Amino acid sequence: MTKRKIAFYRDERLPFLEAKRCEANELAYRKHFHEEYSIGLIYEGATNAWCEGRSFRVETGNVISFPPHMLHACQPEPGADWKYKMLFIRREWLEGLERNELARLRIPFLLGDAKRARVSLHFEGTMNALENRRDPLEVESTLIELIQEVARRDEEDQAHGERLGQDLRTAKRIKEYIQDRFAERITLEELERETGISRFHLIRLFKRDVHLPPHAYQNLLRVNHAKSELAKRRPIAEIALECGFYDQSHFARTFSRIVGASPRSYSLSL
Repeated sequence: MTKRKIAFYRDERLPFLEAKRCEANELAYRKHFHEEYSIGLIYEGATNAWCEGRSFRVETGNVISFPPHMLHACQPEPGADWKYKMLFIRREWLEGLERNELARLRIPFLLGDAKRARVSLHFEGTMNALENRRDPLEVESTLIELIQEVARRDEEDQAHGERLGQDLRTAKRIKEYIQDRFAERITLEELERETGISRFHLIRLFKRDVHLPPHAYQNLLRVNHAKSELAKRRPIAEIALECGFYDQSHFARTFSRIVGASPRSYSLSL
């Protein structure tokens, strides 16, 4: 029997923060990314986490984090219950961190054993404060303690390596072009002109370096924008059109596949 319980939490006094709690037994996420910095805590079960071409097994008690626009996916064990919590933190809020801390937050971590106990404690404090609508001062204070602990240097942390080179710069250029026009009907001919390479090489290069074809990357940008607009209680049909979806059903299918909840369910849970 399929079980799925997903809830989202926000506080209008703290617009830079969103929390998610998920309990499910058959919920896998396709490759996706977030606009925010995200931190996740697995508190029951296990999942195989894929990130930028590398795979990790993430088990109960593990903490994993991703910077904005870092592509990742989760594939829990078939039929097994798994439960996790996520915090999504806007990049603008993080600008107050010291330069060395902010630099480390751009790198995703699977945290080491010695550190994750401390991080889990601060994570639970932040999550509980937000869920129970505690004073903003308490929520933000516990969040700062969490971020400082995540950013603390630890040799056991597993970091994802960076790739450099001309092809990666070209992929970045394509991503930026799509980001600036995510609601438009972009063609491969446009991307050809922008990069100066053939559409065949362009697709191969982009999929190799971004792990998605350009249209799938564009849909992720659309859904992430839609999430921020749904939080404002705007009409779903209006948001679908603004994001470039050709009809509301297309929007609903794409949103549900990426977020794990329908646009309506997501909006009502906030």
